[in-house]
Amino acid sequence: MRVAGETGRAVWGATASTGTAEAARADGADVEPDLDAALRRAAREDALVVLCMPLPHVPEVLRRVATHAPECRLTDVVSVKAAMRDAVRRGAPRARYVGGHPMAGTAESGWAAGSATLFKDARWVVAADDGLDPEVWADVAELAWSCGSLVVPAAAEEHDLAVGRISHLPHILAAVLAAVAADGATGELALSLAAGSFADGTRVAGTRPELTLAMCEGNRAGLLEAVDDALGRLGAARGSLASTGGLAATVNGGYRARQRWAEARGADSMVTVARGTSLADLRELGRRGLALTGWA
Repeated sequence: MRVAGETGRAVWGATASTGTAEAARADGADVEPDLDAALRRAAREDALVVLCMPLPHVPEVLRRVATHAPECRLTDVVSVKAAMRDAVRRGAPRARYVGGHPMAGTAESGWAAGSATLFKDARWVVAADDGLDPEVWADVAELAWSCGSLVVPAAAEEHDLAVGRISHLPHILAAVLAAVAADGATGELALSLAAGSFADGTRVAGTRPELTLAMCEGNRAGLLEAVDDALGRLGAARGSLASTGGLAATVNGGYRARQRWAEARGADSMVTVARGTSLADLRELGRRGLALTGWA
C-alpha cells in the first residue's frame, strides 16, 4: 500500500489490526474503517483489489469480496498460488482474478516492516495460467512494475514447486538450524558463539510462527518434494563424512549453485514483452528464468 501510493496511484486499504491502521493513518495512508467499506469503494471505482493476508484467512475475506465487490479485478500477495486460485474459484467465482507473489519481504510484520523500496528490483510472480483475463494480467504486471519490481510469469503449480525450494524449505531449514544450535549439549555456548553464518541461516526463523505455518502448510506438495530432495542430499553428505571424512561433493555443488543464482540475476535475464503476448508464451519466458521489465 505504501509503495503503490508513492507511484501516484489512488490507494486505500483496510486491516483487522487497530495498531497497523493507526500507524498507517499517522503516515498519511487512506485507511477505510473496515474491509466491507474498502470493498464497496473498490466496486464503485473499479479498483484492482490486492489481498494481503495469510492463507487461512483467505476464505472469509473472499466471502466478503463476493458480497461487496463480486466482479472486481483481484490479485494477491499470498505465497501459495494453486491453493489461492482454488480458493477464489470457490469463494469469489465472479472475480477477475490473477494471482501475484512479490518475492520480497522481511521477517517482521505490520506497517513498520514495510518501506518505499521494499519491492525495488524484486521478482514479482504474476500467474499465467490459461483462461486468465489478459487485461487484468496487464493490470497486475503494471502494478508490479510501478513498484519497481520485475515480473516473472508462471503457472500456479510450477510457482508452488519453485517457492517450495527457495522460500518454504529455507523456513524449515532455518527452524531446524536454530533448534540444533539451541538444543545441543553445548547449547548455551553455541548460541553465545553464533555469528554471521548462523544469523544469515536462521533469519527467517524469526518470522511469526503462524505466518510460517500458513505458507508452508499451504504448499504441502511443493514443500514435501523439496524436503525429500534436501534429506537425500543431507543423507549423502552424512554418508560421505562418515565413510571418507570428505564433503567436497556437497560443498562444491552448493558453491556452483550459488554462482548460478548470482548469474540468474544479471541483465541477461531481463527482457521486455509485447502487450498481448499469449499466456503460454509468458509462462515459457518464466520457465527460462527471464524477468519482464515492461512492455516492448
